[in-house]
Amino acid sequence: MYKLFYANKSASMGVRVMLEEIGVPYDLIQTSVDMDRPRPPEQLAINPNGWVPVLLWEGGAMYECAAITVYLCDRHPDARLAPAVGDPARALFLQTLVYFSNTIQNAYQLTYYPDRFVNASADESSAKQRGIRRLWETWTVIDNQIGDNQWVLGDRFSAADIYLFMLTTWLRSGIGHPSVDEFPNVKRIADAVLKRPSVQLVYEPWIANPEY
Repeated sequence: MYKLFYANKSASMGVRVMLEEIGVPYDLIQTSVDMDRPRPPEQLAINPNGWVPVLLWEGGAMYECAAITVYLCDRHPDARLAPAVGDPARALFLQTLVYFSNTIQNAYQLTYYPDRFVNASADESSAKQRGIRRLWETWTVIDNQIGDNQWVLGDRFSAADIYLFMLTTWLRSGIGHPSVDEFPNVKRIADAVLKRPSVQLVYEPWIANPEY
């Protein structure tokens, strides 16, 4: 039994999709992405930053979405959500997850939380604009990497496709983000992931209202 500290509009949704795909029991512990609201003490004891996802299981706990993704894939190899160690595709899998986490997610942070990157409020607009440009740049890199592949890793569905879909749901035209339509290979994979029952379940609020 896993426990997942969970909030809509956050990376914890991607981890929940993985738990559904793996087919293991889990409990959701509702929390918030609003940094001005209190967090459960158990969550803060594991991740003092106050962010989600935070995953717990008997005898262990961890945070950081990319790290949780790799851990779950390796702990549940029968789900076939990642290439095994020694598989030539393993390198691309890890490279892509880290790029998603360290580069694309950082670009989103610039657009959603520009105050974290500047000393003066007058500079927040500049940080936000740089984040928007970085979203164009970084999604273009992934779109080119995918090329004609059916999935991120080629002909095999993996957790990298779940992560890609999760990140596309954070695009908001209302704050100047590019549309996923600008990245046809990314959109093709995101549309395919959307059809999966696990995603239909977890992302029902987003499906009903992509700007929620």
